[in-house]
Amino acid sequence: MGILDGKRILVAGVTMDSSIGFAVAKVAQEQGATVLISNFGRALGITKRIAKRLPVEPPVLELDVTDQEHLDRLPELVREHVDGLDGVVHSIAYGNPETLLGGKFLDGPWDDVAQAVQVSAYSLKSLAMATKPLMAAGGSVVGMTFDATVAWPAYDWMGVAKASLESTSRYLARDLGRDGIRCNLVSAGPLRTLAAKAIPGFGDLEDMWGTRAPLGWDNTDQDPTARAVCALLSDFFPATTGEIVHVDGGFHAMGA
Repeated sequence: MGILDGKRILVAGVTMDSSIGFAVAKVAQEQGATVLISNFGRALGITKRIAKRLPVEPPVLELDVTDQEHLDRLPELVREHVDGLDGVVHSIAYGNPETLLGGKFLDGPWDDVAQAVQVSAYSLKSLAMATKPLMAAGGSVVGMTFDATVAWPAYDWMGVAKASLESTSRYLARDLGRDGIRCNLVSAGPLRTLAAKAIPGFGDLEDMWGTRAPLGWDNTDQDPTARAVCALLSDFFPATTGEIVHVDGGFHAMGA
């Protein structure tokens, strides 16, 4: 038996098999969940191909979390495969690397900043509200962050977007708790995902982690992060909401 036996889970934002979302979908299936995954646009075709690499090929839904029509039709699309949801994973973020990252904080234009905040933070609220009708018996929403309590080299406006995500999660925890819906985040250390590779200077963070994390850190291993997400999706954290769980080898607890 797995800790997600009988659970119905939507993992939003699965692109490559190196993504955190893919790792979460894999571990969730191994733990007994029925999994659906999503993407949109040109990446949708890639997602449909890599879905075949999971233990069980899941349904792939088209979902752009910035498109209200997509959000409105999401419950109908989900119900074509399952009769409800027990958990939702938000593995979605975007900031234009040419204008917002890699030392461009002071020059970042508002239109690009607004897009980063909408895609990376506001969409957590959008996704939670779109799936709320599917979680009539309560459920768990889990998102992915990168510790936004400090300013990181190269991360710039994505750090601001993640700070907004973390605050959004707390307010969702406050307002959805009455419906039995928990909202938590997992703060992972730097991982070599497609998104991370697009950040100029991200290698500096990876080098820093290897020497300062007391448990060490493997930036190619998505499994510890995926396991933490699945634990929060399970019934093992029934009274935990508004929390940020660090999966970073202990780096966050260390001083200089």
